[in-house]
Amino acid sequence: MRTGLPCYDPGYALAFTVAASLAIAPASARDPVHTERVEFARGTSSRIVRGAVRGLATKVHVIGAKAGQTLAVAFRSSNSANHFNVTAPGVDEAMFDGTTGGNSFSGEMPTSGDYKISVFLLPSAARRNETGNYTISVGLR
Repeated sequence: MRTGLPCYDPGYALAFTVAASLAIAPASARDPVHTERVEFARGTSSRIVRGAVRGLATKVHVIGAKAGQTLAVAFRSSNSANHFNVTAPGVDEAMFDGTTGGNSFSGEMPTSGDYKISVFLLPSAARRNETGNYTISVGLR
């Protein structure tokens, strides 16, 4: 006799879970985040960093800074859809958004810690699997 409740079959639940996890896995594999610490040569406070991003990948350059120091970033790329953001330690929202702020940033760091320069392609270019070769001039004083 039916009670009006949907029929629950553990086999269907397991099959659905496996199918969903397989569908999600390729998406996360396509958009890796590569992290690289930026070190300055002894006695210097600036450096040129070169790199490339392709498709949905993001490259994160990490720079240790102290509160009150000024971080200066100048960005050049072979692809106009290639941009960068600057994010403060422990914060998810960018303190500088290159998609609206342009290709250079200079600002006093509000707190001490690791700041992130995230380099990425705009979604339209990423979906076309384009590549952006870039150069970043980073200075900390």
